[in-house]
Amino acid sequence: MSDPDAYIALISSLPGSERLFIAKQPPLSRLRLDRRLRVLTPADARVLEVMEHALNWNNYDMNVTDAQTIERCKEALRHIPQLTLRKLFMERMDLRTAVAALRLRKQGGAAPSGVYGIGRWSRLIPANWGDPAFRLETPMPWIKEAKHLLDVDDPLGLERLLLSVSHKQLKRYAARHLFDFEAVAIYVLIWNIFDRWAQSNARDAATRFEKLAQHAMASAIDLDFEGVSA
Repeated sequence: MSDPDAYIALISSLPGSERLFIAKQPPLSRLRLDRRLRVLTPADARVLEVMEHALNWNNYDMNVTDAQTIERCKEALRHIPQLTLRKLFMERMDLRTAVAALRLRKQGGAAPSGVYGIGRWSRLIPANWGDPAFRLETPMPWIKEAKHLLDVDDPLGLERLLLSVSHKQLKRYAARHLFDFEAVAIYVLIWNIFDRWAQSNARDAATRFEKLAQHAMASAIDLDFEGVSA
């Protein structure tokens, strides 16, 4: 069981920053962050490790298959008991599925049959393949801009957009958690966004989105969404 006082002290020691896309680096180094995370219980540390591993595309080898990508996500969900963290994990999967579909369609891919990718929209996307935004403008108001940035071959602009969307999602969840493990995990995921942008450039962004297209997650998936949908 976690020590509430230790987690309060941990959160209080973490510097905040709202200067995404302006700050040249995260508010503290990964080495210093990891040192402070040593107060996490082994169970909480494992959940955080699983989430970071599943959400970081740099951890996916170029030769990984669609089935392996999906299995990694399913395995991650099996090790994330916290409802808030499961919800934000699935929101990130929704985002990645939509962007992968945009990329696949831009490359001339035909509408997948049945289920596409991971998340709430895995059936809606194939059914609306001919619609510019897959009829997702309401739940994903950013998707038209993402399509435009893909169409004009602006990978860095697309990365900036998606990091901004992910950052806003995380900040929304952060408002509901102050001094618990969920707050710590959300802080680390936000730190990863700052770090990702600090390391971004147009060539690297293009490479990452090419990798995203290759990991289009076009296979069927059978996930238990009980307690996951927002």
